[in-house]
Amino acid sequence: VQLQASGGGLVQAGDSLRLSCVFSGLTLSTYAVAWFRQAPGKEREFVGAIHRSRGSVKYTDAVKGRFTISGDNARNTVFLQMVSLKPEDSAVYYCAAGNRIILSRMSVEAAYDYWGQGTQVTVSS
Repeated sequence: VQLQASGGGLVQAGDSLRLSCVFSGLTLSTYAVAWFRQAPGKEREFVGAIHRSRGSVKYTDAVKGRFTISGDNARNTVFLQMVSLKPEDSAVYYCAAGNRIILSRMSVEAAYDYWGQGTQVTVSS
């Protein structure tokens, strides 16, 4: 399993950005794919995840209503659409994948076995 995140950049507060996570060696029908982020000096935190086999998409409260996760199995890609970006959204964003993740562990970093490299998102005020 391999994942590669891309799409980060420098934007202004209120702007939008779409991150992509291109994957290989897995299928969205059995794997959950999540986005995590890590800001300087802070621990990596859960952003959101899609788990099609469980029929679930989950977000952390800080991004609800602003971020949307979607998956395209035909393109082997999971997207993180981010709108109304805030300076506090600035971080390195990582995508991760895991098999047989139960719903209650979708936000748990240790539940994910495979990680892509990060992509930097910087939101200026």
